[in-house]
Amino acid sequence: MGSAGEARARTRTTPLAADHPRARGGGRVGPVLSCRVAWDPAQYLKFADHRLRPAIDLLNRVALDEPGEVYDLGAGAGNVTRLIKERWPEARVTGVDDSPTMLAKAAATAPAITWQQADLATWQPPRPADLIYSNAALHWLTGHERLFPALLAGLAPGGVLAVQMPRNFGAPSHTMISEAARGGPWRATLEPLLRPAPVADPAFYYDLLAPRTSALDIWETEYLQILEGADPVKEWTKGTWLRPLLDALAEPERSRFETRYAELVARAYPPRADGRTLFPFRRLFLVAKGR
Repeated sequence: MGSAGEARARTRTTPLAADHPRARGGGRVGPVLSCRVAWDPAQYLKFADHRLRPAIDLLNRVALDEPGEVYDLGAGAGNVTRLIKERWPEARVTGVDDSPTMLAKAAATAPAITWQQADLATWQPPRPADLIYSNAALHWLTGHERLFPALLAGLAPGGVLAVQMPRNFGAPSHTMISEAARGGPWRATLEPLLRPAPVADPAFYYDLLAPRTSALDIWETEYLQILEGADPVKEWTKGTWLRPLLDALAEPERSRFETRYAELVARAYPPRADGRTLFPFRRLFLVAKGR
């Protein structure tokens, strides 16, 4: 099985050149709206190793030698932004996030990097970018049919847009949030906060980006995450997708809702004989090269 905390991945790779005739699909049409979340850096970073691995996998697929202008969108606490700076130490690297709490944590550990607070839904680079990188951030925004072309438009000639987004929203870890929200006295408060799956099928992003790029690589990876501790799947979602719902409730309903959700996901993801929990998690990757 491997050592504690090891994450194994099963990859379905579909590298699609920009002139590939395959892939037809659609995406949800809607305005570009920001879903603001009261981030808890400590909670989010409890699973830093698992969250960092997809970021590194994405970074390893960026084929740039000496980019001058680099932006990390949704930089959060700066874990990945620091890796970007280490890979390209001569680049001007800017970490962008809308959370002042996360940015304060990031700035304390990496003063050589520029940190910018901005709404990612409307952000545009002040200078043409050689690389716009975003790991696990753009799924918080709707209106991808306009957002992604706008980001491509911010690239310098030959620049790269590299994005990773979770696409695990049909899994019990996420569908049971809705079940728990609709199954208690808190329904009237929580139901308006429920969102449809925010990330479209890979074909949607192919159709959107292929006509605008000189090269396009799209793939999915399902990571088999090996978690430890009590209620690990609940603790995972508590750092992201569950957070807005918890923040909307006061005690004692907050704790009761959290307990109800924990009971549901514990049945869906029971611990193995050694006490660890297997948590499969799918992610969508794309690397698009501008013209």
